[in-house]
Amino acid sequence: MGERPRVVCLCGSVRFLAEFDAASLSETLAGRIVLGVGSHRQRDEDALAHLSSAEREAALERLGELHLRKIDLADEVLVINPGGYVGESTRREIAYARQTGKAVRSLEPLMV
Repeated sequence: MGERPRVVCLCGSVRFLAEFDAASLSETLAGRIVLGVGSHRQRDEDALAHLSSAEREAALERLGELHLRKIDLADEVLVINPGGYVGESTRREIAYARQTGKAVRSLEPLMV
């Protein structure tokens, strides 16, 4: 049996769903295990629209914490940042990844 494939965690704004899908496919074809966002089909705001404001806020907080655990499992992070866009949550994830010694790559140069 061969060496374990690298594990990459995709991070970025879910407004870039098409870019998440493209990166997921590209990384998978490159032989990496991909950890991504909960859904590549719809934004969190849309998926959680049926919840009350308080429930939605709590769910988004849980999803944010869950994503940090995905970073813990990963060997590296790939930031999905078309046009260089990096929002507050993604900045937090990048800082966390760097703090825990993970390699950080991005589609476009990072200004963080």
